[in-house]
This record gives sequence, C-alpha cells and structure tokens, in this order.
Amino acid sequence: MDWLQTLLWDTSSVAHIVALYALVISVGVLLGKIKIFGVSLGVTFVLFMGILMGHFGFTGDTHILHFIREFGLILFVFCIGLQVGPSFFTSFKKGGMTLNGLAFGIVVLNIATALIIYYADGTIPLPMIVGILYGAVTNTPGLGAANEALNQLHYTGDPIALGYACAYPLGVVGIIGSIIAVRYLCRVNFKKEEAELHANESGNKHKPHILHLEVRNESISGKTLIKVKEFLGRPFVCSRICHEGHVSIPNHETTFNIGDQLFIVCSEEDAPAVTAFIGREIEVDWEKQDMPMVSRRILVTKSDVNGKKLGDMHFRSMYGVNVTRVNRSGMDLFAAPNLTLQVGDRVMVVGQQDAVDRVSNVLGNQLKRLDTPNIVTIFVGIFLGILFGSLPIAIPGMPTPVKLGLAGGPLVVAILIGRFGYKMHLVTYTTMSANLMLREIGIVLFLASVGIEAGEHFVQTVVEGSGLLYVGYGFLITVIPLLIIGLIARLYFKINYFTLMGLIAGSTTDPPALAYSNMTAGNDAPAVGYSTVYPLTMFLRILAGQMILLTMF
Repeated sequence: MDWLQTLLWDTSSVAHIVALYALVISVGVLLGKIKIFGVSLGVTFVLFMGILMGHFGFTGDTHILHFIREFGLILFVFCIGLQVGPSFFTSFKKGGMTLNGLAFGIVVLNIATALIIYYADGTIPLPMIVGILYGAVTNTPGLGAANEALNQLHYTGDPIALGYACAYPLGVVGIIGSIIAVRYLCRVNFKKEEAELHANESGNKHKPHILHLEVRNESISGKTLIKVKEFLGRPFVCSRICHEGHVSIPNHETTFNIGDQLFIVCSEEDAPAVTAFIGREIEVDWEKQDMPMVSRRILVTKSDVNGKKLGDMHFRSMYGVNVTRVNRSGMDLFAAPNLTLQVGDRVMVVGQQDAVDRVSNVLGNQLKRLDTPNIVTIFVGIFLGILFGSLPIAIPGMPTPVKLGLAGGPLVVAILIGRFGYKMHLVTYTTMSANLMLREIGIVLFLASVGIEAGEHFVQTVVEGSGLLYVGYGFLITVIPLLIIGLIARLYFKINYFTLMGLIAGSTTDPPALAYSNMTAGNDAPAVGYSTVYPLTMFLRILAGQMILLTMF
C-alpha cells in the first residue's frame, strides 16, 4: 500500500500533484454547474473545491503550486487579450474613457473604504488592512508589490497574506454577487441588453452597404470609373456593370453611360452620397444575366498574405475580379484599398469562375491550416509579456519600482499582438474553440492553485483571532464600491449590462468574475469591457498598496 500512501500524501510526487489538480478541477467544474436560485458559479467553484482539499491536508510543493497558479493566470489573460485585441482600441475610442473613469472610481472607493475601516477599528495594523484590501479585490500582483515595499521597510509583523487569504474567497463571491445584485436592482432584461448590443454593433456606419444603381447623372456619362471616383470623393467598389444587356467586371477604364446598371458596395455612411451622385436605386437579378458571375467568400490562410494591404494585391488588374467586403471575427468590413488583410479573414470576391479560383489559390482558402493553433505566436507573446510585466517603472519619490506583473504584462502584449501582430509577420489567428480551451485550462489551473494554497490554514485563520472580522471587512471593501459605481454606470451612464459585467470584473482584476460574466452573457462584451479597464486598473492596484505603505506606515 506504499504506492497509495505516496499518491495521497507525498507533496513532492508528480503523480500526487497531477491527481490532486485533476480531482479538484473535475469535481469543481461539475459542482459549478449546479444552479442555486437560478445562478451557478461555473468554474469559480473550482476555487472552493481547492480550499476544501487544502483544508484536509491535500496539498503540494509550494513552488510547484506557485508555478501552476501563475502559468494558468498568464495563459488565461493572454488568450483574453489575443481575442479582444483587434477590437480593443476601437472600443476604447467609443466608450473607453468612460469605462476607465468608472474603474478608477472603483479603485479609489476600495482604498477609501479600507482606510475608513482602518481608522474606525483602530486595532488592525496598516499592513494587514492592505492585505485585506488586496484579497477583497483579488489582486495577487498588488499583494506581491506590497510585500516588496514592506521588505524595504523591514516589516516583521504578521504576514499580510493572512488578511489576503481571509478576504479572497469571499471577495470572489462578493464581486460575482455585486454583478448579480446590479442586475436585479436595475431590473436588467438580458434579451433587451443583447438587442441593444447588436444595435450598437450594426450602427457602425463603416460597415459595407450594397447598392443596385442605374446611371442617371448626365455629367458622369462617358466618364471612366476612376474619374467618377475622383469626382465623387467617396470610396466605393463597382463589382459588376450591365451595359446594353451585357454584364462585365468593370476596371478603372470602364466607361459609365446613361442607363447602365451597377452593382456597388460602399460604406453605409457614403451610400446616400453615392446614390445621389450616380442615379437611382433599382432592382436587378444579377444571377439571371448573360455572363456567368460567381461571388464567393475566400478564406485567407496563407501567412505571406498576412499584413498586406488589399490595394497592394491588385485583384482587379491581375485577375479581373472585384473584392467587395471582408469579414473579420464575424463583422463585415468595407473593402477599402488600405484595409490590411489578416489570416482568418473571409474575403468576398466577385468575378468569373476561373478568375475566382485563381484568387482562391493566392489567398489559400484551406480551412485545415486554421485548425492548427499558432503556437509560436502564443509563446512569443507570453515571453514578451513576461519581459514587459517584469520591467520596473520608476516613479519619483517611490523607493520601489512599480511592475505590471505576470498578469498585466502578458495581457497588454496580447492586446498589442492581436491588433498589430501582422506588422511583425506574426499570425495571430486562433480558432475560437482553441482559444476557449486554452482559456478554460488557464483559469481552472489558477483557481485550483489559489484554493489549495488558501485552504491549508483557512479555517484556522477564520475561526481564531480576528479572522472572521477580516472576512467581514474584506466583504465590505469588495461590495460597497462595486454597488455604488455599478449603479452609477447603469443608471446615469446607461452602460450596457454585459459591458458592465466586464467593467466590474476588470476593475477588480478578477478572472473568476470574468469567467462567470462570459458564461452568463454568451458574447464577447464582458471580455472587451474587462480588457478595456484591466491595464489601467492593474497599474493602479499595484501602485496603490505601495503608496499607502510607503507614505503612511
């Protein structure tokens, strides 16, 4: 039976640690599917399963647990950043300043609540209240930075991780509970929120718009297509022209004449101007014309196309086809000449069958290529993210440099790679299933590690001394700011609830809350909101604890 003894209790055994994680994660995920009052915690239950196993003495080597925890967190936030990177800067322009302002308000109120408790109680050491603060907002990098500041101050009291361990579990519950509370306090209707979200997305004036026009403007009769574009001053694509009953693919030298029928694609905001300048809208069945034309969405899979501008591919002059629009991540984009192609784009090509086939060979159109995840990009990004997160940022008057840490650094780099990776010839496309798999593996590893570590002394800490008091104070620090800012964001700023879920999760840098939000929303809005506020919030969280200790202790 020595083998069983080793498997159950030998903390240095690889088999013991793997079996422990497998049990914690599998049982935690299964229990997380159970709904209580219509709400399930999902993968968040892995944390509590880890605490339970840690309490009964099932643990592992500390260094191994730390490695798995940090690697899981890095994998989770990197995949989040890679997914939302292409839309991150656009969302920041649309409402990012408001979201970051609200997140800043949550950070300030967290600190204010903690300091009010500190002065009102009068018995809790300042380092301990900082530990409770970081547990309440589930921010491990900030706790590490605060520890570094205490080491420079030669602090010898109780470890601040004690307050962190007490506040953390209920902090996770409090964050998710605040998300749920805002939903019921504001009487949120999920169907209505989803409809508004889709309306905002469809309200993008730069999306492609299809027009069937008849030339009626005598001033452009006899003018070439390139001249008409210069006169109008608005970009558009004329994919087909019907002249005297004959359909052809126009080029820059094609001449417009009164009565010609045109198939035009332009941005929605330019549609009225294009219509008014050329003629009037008509109904045309292009499939019944004399010249066989096909329109096909071709998948970009060749890496040498990644990062090239659409105009540089010369599809019209070299192949006699027109590109009318490009679908990226489920969104149609107008095929402007300066649009940069990326692997995973679906390009709408119109032309004769043989010409379209040639373009298909140029772009790739091989789905199997996309089924293989781009491991090089993922690990190059993680490596650069760790370097960036470890970079010390010196602030005048601060003895300890500030760092974004192992979570903030990879997230920022992933966002940048997701948006600008093509400029470094990095293929950033990853199938949604692969992204979700890596993300889920990362979050469950992180949650299991935190639970196993906290569970060993958690019950003893809570029931003895001031443990229960720390739990209560942490819960207040978590909930009060989130409810105040959550209600302000919803009632005054009219923030979409799905985005608000991501805002609350991101302002507390809480991956479990994001996992719950993603599962509940069923769309990417929480992830976009999370990534919009996460970098600033992480920086503020890391800076706040050091500032409090270095200025007040």
